[in-house]
Amino acid sequence: MHALPDGEAEISLVVRLPWEDVARLGQEAGRLASQMQRPVTLDEAVSNRLRSARSAAHAKPPGEQPVPTPLGGSASVSSLPPRPPADQARQAIERINGSA
Repeated sequence: MHALPDGEAEISLVVRLPWEDVARLGQEAGRLASQMQRPVTLDEAVSNRLRSARSAAHAKPPGEQPVPTPLGGSASVSSLPPRPPADQARQAIERINGSA
């Protein structure tokens, strides 16, 4: 962990994600890039998602914490039927590239 000049801190970690979540992060990055009118990395998309979830949790009255879902989405990707890893990877890349 190290401090950033803007007063925030940055921590690096490794997280294993299903390909569906990686695809959702790609979609989030695309949405942010469109909104910000500049390229956005997956790291920025994750940071934005975490900040949004933190803000939403702070806006709730005490005792009403949000139920976590993968990457803050409304549907759980774990309910999808399992597919071979190669198919998951191909579909995730297609979603990220916008060709799905």
